[in-house]
Amino acid sequence: MTATPPDVLRCAYAELVVTDLAASRAFYVDVLGLVVTHEDSSALYLRAFEEYLHHSLILRKGPTAALAVLAYRVRSAADLDLADAYYRSLGCRVERRAAGATRGIGEAVRVIDPLGFPVEFFHEAEHVERFTQRYDVHGAGALSRLDHFNLDTPDVPAARRYYEGLGFRVSEDIQDDEGTVYAAWMFRKPTVHDVALTGGDGPRLHHIAFASHERHQILHICDHLGALRKPGMIERGPGRHGVSNAFYLYVRDPDGHRIEIYTHDYYTGDPDNPVITWDVHDNQRRDWWGNPVVPSWYTDASVVLDLAGAVAPVVARAEPREADVTIGADGFSFSAGSAEFKLGEQV
Repeated sequence: MTATPPDVLRCAYAELVVTDLAASRAFYVDVLGLVVTHEDSSALYLRAFEEYLHHSLILRKGPTAALAVLAYRVRSAADLDLADAYYRSLGCRVERRAAGATRGIGEAVRVIDPLGFPVEFFHEAEHVERFTQRYDVHGAGALSRLDHFNLDTPDVPAARRYYEGLGFRVSEDIQDDEGTVYAAWMFRKPTVHDVALTGGDGPRLHHIAFASHERHQILHICDHLGALRKPGMIERGPGRHGVSNAFYLYVRDPDGHRIEIYTHDYYTGDPDNPVITWDVHDNQRRDWWGNPVVPSWYTDASVVLDLAGAVAPVVARAEPREADVTIGADGFSFSAGSAEFKLGEQV
């Protein structure tokens, strides 16, 4: 019998392994504007302007760029015992971590979840200054908070059932007429998602996302990268999603980790919040304006580490892939007539 799950509040922080800490600092601090809580020769601990917990992103120097852990905050210290028992009942590897094992974080439970991702649950964390009204240090592209994780996983329905077992609810998904599920967006805090499940080879990290308050802050980041003569770090956007309605930008850090900057999604907190299902062939699902999605957005993602620090094996998706079955906002286009084609086939 499965034990009672922990009461998850929200996505709280991620730890990425990067190969060049100085280059990463230049990107995350100088361009994206994240606040440095602590730094040393091996790691950077960063937060956005509205955050008062010690960090929402750790960048740790290592030989292989990868995701080291995704962390969720739970409601109380008692939820750590629930997390321990819950994951042991699922047959998962579980580790208890003493307070301070991660700088700024109290006692925690770290697991390899049923999807193969390294996940941590914690409640206590060190408080630091919240910079909400420190306009003297806000840049024009100021980021307000961590918003969500997006995970590549081969079996989206199985991943959805797992997260529903943790009390997450679905806000939106993408399906076809045959019932194949290509992606699902799930939440605990009352926004569109804390975690998105994207059908693909996995476990891999598709991206982590930070929220801004205004669209112009996203545009400033584009201008900043342009001024640095580094437009190649912009992978996709700016644009507006169909799913979530959010204004977005995807950038790639010096190691290729994908970061989304995201604003203007919607409230989902009522218990009868309706699920929105998009047809995989809808040209506006990934970009409301019908703009193309570069192929790398579908194919590229960060590998993940197990609890011993080794790269986890990747399992191929067996079901159809979204980029292979759609025409429209997938890097291709519609024809002028009634028939559809993938751009390039007519050349």
